[in-house]
Amino acid sequence: MKYMALSRLIGDKCLNMKKPVIVKLPYQAEMSELEKSVDHKILATWASDCAERVLHYFEKEYPDDMRPRQAIKTLRKWIDDGIFSMPIIRGASLGSHAAARQAPEFSPARAAARAAGQAVATAHVRTHAKGGAMYALTAIRDAGGTEEEIQRESEWQYRHLLELKETGV
Repeated sequence: MKYMALSRLIGDKCLNMKKPVIVKLPYQAEMSELEKSVDHKILATWASDCAERVLHYFEKEYPDDMRPRQAIKTLRKWIDDGIFSMPIIRGASLGSHAAARQAPEFSPARAAARAAGQAVATAHVRTHAKGGAMYALTAIRDAGGTEEEIQRESEWQYRHLLELKETGV
């Protein structure tokens, strides 16, 4: 009875729902366990690699805007030298997210810039790494990627983090 009342209340709006803003990681539970077991800098390397794989979507549309690319460079510098500066990390992340806002909603360029913004924030809080990976999957979806392409990328993400953990890179 409650279901019928709810369906009358919602009506056809269910058919017109927006797609989710971000693609969730298919291996959510496995990724959460794996993330807990790896070094912070390995997680940051993984996040930067995930973001960089989709950065071309942003750079194709906004070739003169270097903020997302700079965010990834900033994270890699922290990975290399270990010198953490909150103003620099925050500035790179906020810059990349500002670049994302210039792109239309549900565009691969927006998701790619957000992936870079989340990736660099991993230097501050390791759980941001997952955001970089999810936004990378979202960029592929928003570029018209098929479920199979998104699944392949997700599998690559998982395998890549495993490889980084095993090699200690």
